[in-house]
Amino acid sequence: MKFLEYTPLDSLNLFLDHLNLGDCTIKGRLDAFSCKQTGTDRKLSISLEHEILDYLGKSSDSDPASPVDHLACRTSRKTLIYLVLTLGHLYPDYDFSAVKAHLFFKEEDWDGFKQIFDMYLSDASREWVASIGGSSLLESMTTAIDEVIKIKECDIYSYNPDSDSDPVLEKGALWSFNFFFYNRKLKRVVSFSCFCTSNLGGDGFLPNTASDEDDDVLVDMDM
Repeated sequence: MKFLEYTPLDSLNLFLDHLNLGDCTIKGRLDAFSCKQTGTDRKLSISLEHEILDYLGKSSDSDPASPVDHLACRTSRKTLIYLVLTLGHLYPDYDFSAVKAHLFFKEEDWDGFKQIFDMYLSDASREWVASIGGSSLLESMTTAIDEVIKIKECDIYSYNPDSDSDPVLEKGALWSFNFFFYNRKLKRVVSFSCFCTSNLGGDGFLPNTASDEDDDVLVDMDM
């Protein structure tokens, strides 16, 4: 994946870089990537592709309704690989080579993203209005993302890691989220990663209660 510099994202990243809200601090970032792969990316891409195909081969006799069926489609496998590669660039010190596909979710529409935004960034939005003014934080973000990647042409995915796959767990995050806006036509991804830590000390991470019953790699993702 090739990092792309876009001025429209700069003011948002500056605001979200270390947003102190008193009891807590929010750190967020928007990044744009081309799906053009580097040498390291190619190696990981090939490894992931082989892993998926190997899993599909072992699952060939499974029920036709198996959640791995969609990964038989090469387009779906490529999408999953792009998302994993993007995570690798966002968190270069973390190994995502064994990440499970069921940790990614495809959002129905923009409203799914907006709901999470309103839930976690309401205080940040008020701070934006007070310090920056003009358009709201969400409106400014929407305009910037749209300029880079054309939101209406995008599929929106979220990454919801368990405790074994969360790159910000050791930072003591109270909450975190990662969204990906993927435009297949432009072959471009815009990511929005954000997490919150307490300024009070001792609050720690709120554990993910999602079930870990399915230990199979690269399954359960609706591409």
